Amino acid sequence: MRELRYFVAVAEELNVTRAAERLFVSQPALSKQLRVLERQLGFRLFERVHSGVVLTRQGEVLLPVARDLIERWTAGVEAARAAAPAGTLVIGIQTAVGRGLQQEALRRFRAAMPGWEVSLRLVGWDDPSGGLADGSSDVAFIWLPVPPGLQTYVLATESRGLAMPDDHPLAELPEIPFAALREEPFIALPPAAGPLRDFWLGRDARDDEPVVGVTANTPEEVFEAVISGLGVVLVAEGNAALYNRPGMVYRPVTGLPPGELAIAWREGDGSPQVAAFVDALRQVVAKV
Repeated sequence: MRELRYFVAVAEELNVTRAAERLFVSQPALSKQLRVLERQLGFRLFERVHSGVVLTRQGEVLLPVARDLIERWTAGVEAARAAAPAGTLVIGIQTAVGRGLQQEALRRFRAAMPGWEVSLRLVGWDDPSGGLADGSSDVAFIWLPVPPGLQTYVLATESRGLAMPDDHPLAELPEIPFAALREEPFIALPPAAGPLRDFWLGRDARDDEPVVGVTANTPEEVFEAVISGLGVVLVAEGNAALYNRPGMVYRPVTGLPPGELAIAWREGDGSPQVAAFVDALRQVVAKV
């Protein structure tokens, strides 16, 4: 289904770069998946032209079939979920949530949906949807921006600061101007994270290319790289305490817009378990 979604996106955009941006994947990864699909089918779907790509005759025939399959599969999955009186709500997480949100929301969810179990699923940053895009998560705690096709409810808005080795020269400052970080090597999320990678590199506040020291896919990899002196990393204020490590310090950074932590779910997902969990979080946030 993922390959069919990729095919439809490129067919609608007629440009691999624009389709990759829309899907929140890298252009090389998208092109590779299209080649895999074409090999499986035994015929070409696209021809390259000066402005991008055009559908082949076989691609034009396949496009409405692919759209229909995706629509029917999505509807079928939602119908199957709704048919079960009880089941498991899978919550995708990419970083520790903390902030007094998760435990209280789970307590309220279990009261509203007796018999339902909860499974927490750790998702790497190479999937900026937190597992929602491929259906492996029902809801996900993720940082904005998110890929298209998701609905979100913002849980916390927090300033971004800097995590760095405790012997870093900038650690002597009580707060750090973002302009002072332009030459610093950063720990970056993988390219597949798309706009989320750009956000945590501070691209929204710079007009130059960030220096990437190393790429990491999990929080553990990020902070191990920081302690090892491979680079610095932007961190949300609320995560500074959650990921406190010996040999690492956190300092506020000025000149950056804040980050937003949200709960996300698939657009149009009306399943009662998703609605119950989102509603539980709304109640928790309203109390804060």
